[in-house]
Amino acid sequence: MTQPDFWDRKESAQRDVEEVSALRGKIIPFREIQSRVEDLNVLIEMAQEEADPAMRAAALNDVHKEFASVEADLDKFELRQFLSGDFDSNPAFLTIHAGAGGTESCDWADMLLRMYQRWMERNGVRSEVVDLQEGDEAGVKSVTLRVTGDYAYGYLNCERGVHRLVRISPFDSNKRRHTSFASVDVVPEIEDAAVEIDEKDLKIDTYRSGGKGGQNVNKVETAVRITHIPTGVIAACQNERSQLKNRVTAMKMLKAKLMQIEADKKQAEVDRQYGEKGDIAWGSQIRSYVFQPYQMVKDLRTGVQTSDIQAVMDGDIQDFIEGKLRGLTYKKGSNDEEDD
Repeated sequence: MTQPDFWDRKESAQRDVEEVSALRGKIIPFREIQSRVEDLNVLIEMAQEEADPAMRAAALNDVHKEFASVEADLDKFELRQFLSGDFDSNPAFLTIHAGAGGTESCDWADMLLRMYQRWMERNGVRSEVVDLQEGDEAGVKSVTLRVTGDYAYGYLNCERGVHRLVRISPFDSNKRRHTSFASVDVVPEIEDAAVEIDEKDLKIDTYRSGGKGGQNVNKVETAVRITHIPTGVIAACQNERSQLKNRVTAMKMLKAKLMQIEADKKQAEVDRQYGEKGDIAWGSQIRSYVFQPYQMVKDLRTGVQTSDIQAVMDGDIQDFIEGKLRGLTYKKGSNDEEDD
């Protein structure tokens, strides 16, 4: 970077700058933790040498506080090291699809949308709605968000799969318990995805954007839906006023999805990644949210669980994400409750 001709090749120079920034983001926090550990050892020695009992107790209290602080920062640093995939630091496209259950599932998909938006607010992550299909009576049939922020894809990729809800239905006059499903898919945003697509394999539809968006958005067919015929993969965008811009974004999403599938196949992980999601129905879920007859949110992959369903639906899902990142595995035991 110190070479006089470094910026003559702007694209490669920018990649080098980004790589240096990523490396500094790992090295600098590590060195800071090293320095704090050394300072902590000095504090411990000083506390042990203190003759006055009261002063010794105060010094030991400071040691405990600093130890807890260093431990928490080390935990965060360790978690970040799990985000070492090729695209973990990239922005992401997060898509939620309502599954079996009609209006119930559309409402559940809308609840998940709010949950993720609240998680993003808590973590300084930004999002915008790229595509939205509202439910016939309530909620959403499907919604896609473009998410930007530190390691957006790395964190949200842990949420891929089917999410199952059990509750007393607000749409049932008889107040019966209903089970609803919604799927969450996440792909990274990649500027130059190395995917070759034959134009003959594409079906491109244009339509009027739904929901709020101004006169031009609603009266002109600016929204674009692209279907990759051989695989059935669909990508759609309607948030821009320009049909061309929507098409560019939709194509970017389509390439990312196709590349994700190919990457899964090459790594022999298609069963683990897409198999976890499977059909949006019973038996394929990665996480259960039970509101009645008891309250419990449980990740079926890691065993991470909580009874504070209100906090979870308000975006407090970091423990579930961290459990997946740390590679926690859960084996079902004989004492586990079965949901009827």
